[in-house]
Amino acid sequence: MSSPAPLLLLSMPQMADPNFAQTVVLLCDYTEQGAFGIVVNRPSEMPVIEVMSPLGMRWRGDPEAVLWVGGPVAPESGWLLHEPSAAISGEGTVDVIDGIALSTSPEHFRTLVEKPPRRLRFFAGYAGWGAHQLESELAQGAWLTADVTPTLIFDTPPDRMWESALRSLGVEPGALVPGAGVH
Repeated sequence: MSSPAPLLLLSMPQMADPNFAQTVVLLCDYTEQGAFGIVVNRPSEMPVIEVMSPLGMRWRGDPEAVLWVGGPVAPESGWLLHEPSAAISGEGTVDVIDGIALSTSPEHFRTLVEKPPRRLRFFAGYAGWGAHQLESELAQGAWLTADVTPTLIFDTPPDRMWESALRSLGVEPGALVPGAGVH
């Protein structure tokens, strides 16, 4: 099976699950066993510094940086979405697309916390789908797909990301009409 990832999933108005209402999901992996993504437009109010301190890490980046909610699955798991960094490489970091990398390795976390790149987001949790679940949701019209760009992920305010991604497809968000419910 050819993987459509990476791409963006844009939830449609009929998405009844509150975890995904007006979300933009960066689909990172898609196989016959299921799919993995990170919701990229849901910041929390928790400062990153409050997450790093108990882990024995000293945050040296933006003091206003917050933890982002990556999805409802395994909210205790941590993910770093960032621009590629020469300071890290190898297992534990993958290039999602040119300009966006995803790190899970504790060593890479420590390196990125100590010397953060300009574009960096911390996520708790992820979005996951079982075998054929995402295919079914796509067939039901629960999601539109769009290309991934670092500018949309890192530079677009989260409250405007969904609308901006839809407009990049030529879709006016206010013109969308909810259909039958999904989930």
